[in-house]
Amino acid sequence: MLTKQIFKNNSHQWLLFGRDPEKPEKIIDSNQYMVKTETKALLMDPGGIELFPSMLANVIKQVPVEQVTHLFASHQDPDIISSLGLWDQALPEAQLHAPWLWEGFIRHFGMDNIDYVAIPDEGGELQLDLVQLQFVPAHYLHASGNFHVYDPQARILMSGDIGAALEPAEAPLVVDDFQDHIRKMQMFHQRWMPSNRAKDDWIERVSKLEIDMMCPQHGRIFEGDDVKRFLDWFSTLDVGTAIPRVQSA
Repeated sequence: MLTKQIFKNNSHQWLLFGRDPEKPEKIIDSNQYMVKTETKALLMDPGGIELFPSMLANVIKQVPVEQVTHLFASHQDPDIISSLGLWDQALPEAQLHAPWLWEGFIRHFGMDNIDYVAIPDEGGELQLDLVQLQFVPAHYLHASGNFHVYDPQARILMSGDIGAALEPAEAPLVVDDFQDHIRKMQMFHQRWMPSNRAKDDWIERVSKLEIDMMCPQHGRIFEGDDVKRFLDWFSTLDVGTAIPRVQSA
């Protein structure tokens, strides 16, 4: 599994874990992210149960396991949080920040020691030493309770399934040709994002943020002008395409 530092300043750093060539063939590739400060670390969408051994091995190369004080799950999908029961054994004093709506479902993955901190619909904040992170609502994109993580200092948005593309493990980490990348994203967004209204609400919300890097849970990172290119493209995309359209007479 690849470990890549994508941001660093005097107060904290962002790390990406992913592109695991040893994952089972039919398991989709996923990106896991960690924010590391002087004494704490937040592990975001820590992955499925199949990835846990690789994830744990790579995380503890970066921080002592007791420094992982917080987990975040953007929603309830197994590729995001089915490893929870194993993290629960490795991190007995950590907190899991996740949508209030999914608590009864996420606990099915196993949760005896980690504390569930329910994020209200309007979002919230998390303080890690000198770093304040924001939980940004992204409901119905694609889960009915869904959040992203924004770091105002790093100007990074961890965007969950928005911006995702399903690519092989050897794919580059960063979008290098936006127009070509559209064909890798289009079907995913049209099928997995069910609501144009929710999409437009999210675009309006994040357009007010200063974002240098948008980091999805699958596929490549968007940097610089490609962040705006994505927002402009997404704004024109008709989503929820599996629902038959009613034809007027």
